[in-house]
Amino acid sequence: MDLINKLKISQGQFFAILTALSATVLIVSNLASTKMFDFFSTGLVWDGGAILFPLSYIIGDITTEFFGFERTKKVIWTSFAMNLIAVLALFIVQILPPGPGWENQLAYETIIGFMPRIVAGSLIAFVSGQILNSFVFVKIKEITKGKHFWQRAIGSSLVGDLVDTLIFTTIAFIGTISTTQFIGLLIIAYVSKIAGETILLPVTYAVVNIFKKLVDNETESV
Repeated sequence: MDLINKLKISQGQFFAILTALSATVLIVSNLASTKMFDFFSTGLVWDGGAILFPLSYIIGDITTEFFGFERTKKVIWTSFAMNLIAVLALFIVQILPPGPGWENQLAYETIIGFMPRIVAGSLIAFVSGQILNSFVFVKIKEITKGKHFWQRAIGSSLVGDLVDTLIFTTIAFIGTISTTQFIGLLIIAYVSKIAGETILLPVTYAVVNIFKKLVDNETESV
């Protein structure tokens, strides 16, 4: 008990931590998405961002569980703004003329290249999916009277991930790949997100239970 008291943090501190994590995961996911990899040598090609993306919804669930829908929206919009700043900064750096002797401009553009459709799809999908995820999470929590965390965590993700995947895949890839490839990409992306969040559900449970003990509900100060 003494250790728990020493580790206690205020609601404001916890909220700041969740906001920072949400923004970081979104930015890193978008950067990591420039790397494509063969999933366990199965021939299924995924982007690197798929590894981290489920964490954004887990963070969203934890934020909604502790702070409700309205404050979670602040986290979502803050993450959106931070990602937009990162994208603009990288774009500005990209269009700056390369220095004498620096021969990596093409490599930089290949890895960090500003791709309007992908960036637009990512940002719009993130905000839409996350807000819907949080809204559904709260509604399920009301219906179940605060019981069965797993039901609201998975239930909200089923809806939020679907909207997120539909919006991103449509904006980023429609017209650039065949209909068959588009449908396949849509299904694989959606199933992988849900599978990732389901596998990590015990971790989410543990984090929620730990912070319910560590967060001081009587203080808001940062």
